[in-house]
Formats: sequence, C-alpha cells, structure tokens
Amino acid sequence: MPRAKGGPKTRARRKDRLKLAKGFFGGKHRLFRTATELVDKGRQYAYRDRRQKKRDFRRLWIVRINAAVSTHGLSYSKFISGLKKAGIGLDRKVLADLAITDPQGFAKIAETAKSKLAAA
Repeated sequence: MPRAKGGPKTRARRKDRLKLAKGFFGGKHRLFRTATELVDKGRQYAYRDRRQKKRDFRRLWIVRINAAVSTHGLSYSKFISGLKKAGIGLDRKVLADLAITDPQGFAKIAETAKSKLAAA
C-alpha cells in the first residue's frame, strides 16, 4: 500500500493553522511549524488571561473605590464593612463607576456607610 504523503486533508489542516497565525510577524505566519507553536502558545495565553482579566478589573475597581472613599475620610476596608452593615448590596464594578460618573451619589453612599460604622 502506498504511503499517503500530503493530500487534501494535510493541506487543509496546515491552511487552517496558518490562517490562525495571520498577523504574526515575519516567518511566524508563513512557516507551518513556527506558526503552530505560536498559535498553541497564544491559545494558552488566551485561556489563562480570560481568567486573569477578571482579577485585573477587580483590582482596578478596588483602587478607584479606595481613591474615592479616601476623600470622605474612610479606608476601603472600612467602607466595604460599612456597606455590609448598611445592607447596601452594590458590587465593586458599580461602586467604581458611581465614584467616577456620579460623585454626589457616591458621597451619599459613603456617608451612609460611615454612619453605620459609627453606630456599630
């Protein structure tokens, strides 16, 4: 039986892989082996970074909330504690957005949290 070398299946597989490497620099989008290695590595990064993006955004929101709360004489942790005692269930994404887009509304929330801390 003759050896199958590189018929339509192989060509299609290589074409698909090179299509995924579109935009890579130099031979990295032209050479099959290099393109394969880089596409695999890129997929690993994509998988990892879909999870890491959530961490990064949470850190950003916390920094923004902390900056906004410090103008009201509170620390971030005290602010979050006061919110929980006040029964305010806003998440960090919404709080960070409020701190930027609606400072007066955020000030009211901060005062509520501050008063609940003083009462406890």
